[in-house]
Amino acid sequence: MSLSDAFGFYGILTEPRVGHERLAAIMVEQGVAFVQLRMKNASYEEVLDMARRLRPIIRGDSRFIINDDPRLAVEVGADGLHLGQDDMPYLEARSLLGPDVIIGLSTHSPAQTRAACALDPDYIGVGPVYATPTKRIADPVIGLQGLKEMLAESTVPTVAIGGIDHVRAPEVLAAGANNLCAVRCINQAEDPARALERILQLIQDS
Repeated sequence: MSLSDAFGFYGILTEPRVGHERLAAIMVEQGVAFVQLRMKNASYEEVLDMARRLRPIIRGDSRFIINDDPRLAVEVGADGLHLGQDDMPYLEARSLLGPDVIIGLSTHSPAQTRAACALDPDYIGVGPVYATPTKRIADPVIGLQGLKEMLAESTVPTVAIGGIDHVRAPEVLAAGANNLCAVRCINQAEDPARALERILQLIQDS
């Protein structure tokens, strides 16, 4: 599937303070292009139950992305799947899901970016730009210079991710990112609608 190089904000639902369904609805209301469900420590059944509840909410111009698990993406009829470096190989997932389902890949170095782009995924994640506690085993931080190098290598749309918040977003955008993801500052906000509005405004103003 052909995606725009600049869709702005990529949403991830990870233990949101206001609940998955409420934050998903906020993201849809504010026009977020991608909303990914990421429940790293939950069972398959727990993730499946949540995905089924979110599927009717994430609709229209917002695409519902499942993290890691191609089987679950098929079962709930998700719009897409995001794969990490240690998940099912891209070509195997593409064979399972077919040509119309969006598939993104995480990359953490210029070499991984080149290897991922050779497979022609719909987009890649590049990061972590800054240190982040959202992963139990964190990947090495790439920094702004690493981000620039990976963006230069990419031949598909990119999403900058990892430790990005309202303070850091402007320098990530200035480094050349068209799209970014901010996880904690949205998921842990008492007023996530306002927090998301601020991020979207920073992207619009860049």
